[in-house]
Amino acid sequence: MKLKLDINELKQFSNIEMLARQLVEGFITGLHKSPYHGFSVEFAEHQLYNSGESTRHIDWKVFAKTDRLYTKRYEEETNLRCYIVLDTSSSMYYPKPSNDKIKYSILSSAALAFLMQKQRDAVGLFTFSDHIDFQSEIRSTSKHVHNLLLNLQRLFDEEQKESKSSVAQTLHDIAGKIPRRSLVILFSDMLDSDPEKQNEVFRGLQNLKHNKHEVIMFHVNDKKTELEFDFEDRPHKFQDAETGEIIKLTPTDIKESYYEQMNTHYKELYLKCHQLKIDFIDADISLGFENILESYLIKRSKMN
Repeated sequence: MKLKLDINELKQFSNIEMLARQLVEGFITGLHKSPYHGFSVEFAEHQLYNSGESTRHIDWKVFAKTDRLYTKRYEEETNLRCYIVLDTSSSMYYPKPSNDKIKYSILSSAALAFLMQKQRDAVGLFTFSDHIDFQSEIRSTSKHVHNLLLNLQRLFDEEQKESKSSVAQTLHDIAGKIPRRSLVILFSDMLDSDPEKQNEVFRGLQNLKHNKHEVIMFHVNDKKTELEFDFEDRPHKFQDAETGEIIKLTPTDIKESYYEQMNTHYKELYLKCHQLKIDFIDADISLGFENILESYLIKRSKMN
């Protein structure tokens, strides 16, 4: 099953919470037919409740039907602490008018939060541009995840706000705000407003690893245009999403040199993440969402 939705039409038929549920349930159904069928995403079985045990896992729906107390016994009892870190700077609102990078990242974050809650993992959320815009507590309750999804819904519905990105400084700030070893999942195009700060970005990632956190970086991109510079061969106006600067050119005039520079940037990101033992995942917005959810489950299984 391909977990792909038309992002341009999302507002017309549903909300973030419903879409996240649909994606996760479709993904779980697909897992049963995939090599990853061993992942635990639901409880394995029921067992009779014994007096004195915690009532936390009693299945009250079963009690209502049978008048007997049963608890859910899970295949994996370890809880994971996970922070989703979402870049909301202006460059993430490309390509217009559909703003696919930011919408793709928001929906991916919502699906992950829903899946984590389903597995009883604690989840928190940061959003940032040139500073931390929002920070939540980290919890595993359904009410908490519902509130996170409401925040993501508001972000999804908002019009673009002009904001520069400061990936480097934000990573340093976030590292200082996470007190215990956690999994940090970053959604960003990794386009810092100041190209000279690229080494600072790497130091920010290194800071997270120094604090014993595990990190997954989803490099969000529109591969066709941002990496391959695949545009129609005619004069175009290109506008910098964060500075507003406009230049006029014909894409074929610079396509080769542009590709070389972007490819070098991409390889540098990949190699640095590999050196730091950070999972670097190519998140092309033209593809579906399986890779997002699958990457999380693979990392989670390695951390247990």
